Amino acid sequence: MDEAERVAQRIAIIDHGKIVALGTAQELKEQTKADSLEGAFLALTGTTIREESVDAGTDRLRQMARMMRR
Repeated sequence: MDEAERVAQRIAIIDHGKIVALGTAQELKEQTKADSLEGAFLALTGTTIREESVDAGTDRLRQMARMMRR
């Protein structure tokens, strides 16, 4: 969530495969009266944030994507 808040211009909150909210981090926080993007997510979905399981291949792809954006 921290990375999304730092770099994303627009964020989609998805719950059970459906977009339930779309906007900037600030808009989502204002809409839900949350202090953080995580709080906004929880207010919109009512579920916890799962830790992402990343294998080495996925991690490598993310690193390449970051390098290409620079």
